[in-house]
Amino acid sequence: MLKLIIGNKAYSSWSLRGWLAVKQSGLPFEEITVPMFDDEWDKRTKGNEFAPSGGKVPILWDDTAVIWDSLAIIEWLADKTDKARYWPDDDAARGMARSMTAEMHSSYQHLRNECGMNVRKQFPARTLSEPVRQEVSRILQLWAQARARWGSGGPYLFGEFGAVDIMFAPVVTRFVTYSIQVPPFAANYMEAILSHPWMQEWISAAQDEPWVIEHYEQSA
Repeated sequence: MLKLIIGNKAYSSWSLRGWLAVKQSGLPFEEITVPMFDDEWDKRTKGNEFAPSGGKVPILWDDTAVIWDSLAIIEWLADKTDKARYWPDDDAARGMARSMTAEMHSSYQHLRNECGMNVRKQFPARTLSEPVRQEVSRILQLWAQARARWGSGGPYLFGEFGAVDIMFAPVVTRFVTYSIQVPPFAANYMEAILSHPWMQEWISAAQDEPWVIEHYEQSA
């Protein structure tokens, strides 16, 4: 059985991506949640299970194979199961989906730094920095292009739920947490993501976590 090690569901955006990727595979897996930055964190992350990732989550163990980094987990599971679970069949759509996924993986540092993930909170709207506004604008532009060109088959960016939605799911939660205003088409997409049964499961579990990281409990 697969074993997935993740961080706090309230705060860990990359863990959410890895977890959704494994859920999308349809394969059974053991889930281990490790509270981030508690008294045992440094010791735990130096253990054998964490060593390959340098102490970062998520980490997927598949027998003796170890895969870390959410995008790598997506690709491993797509190879192991069926690429169609993760990527559009159409070549042009798949190229765009891969590009969007790669951009999400490597970009938007200002949004990440200034609007940390916390699915248990919704803060009042505040003035965002110009770099964050630019990144939000870019994300909305990408969403609009994907929905307009490829979204006719369902409510997700390329119609059916897939890798690109997995990568942007934590962005959706950030937009909600920080009350970031979006146009109607984006609000509809966000509702589709948030109402997905797996997202409901994740957010519900986050409410029951006993751990609090004060850094993520502040709006600015």
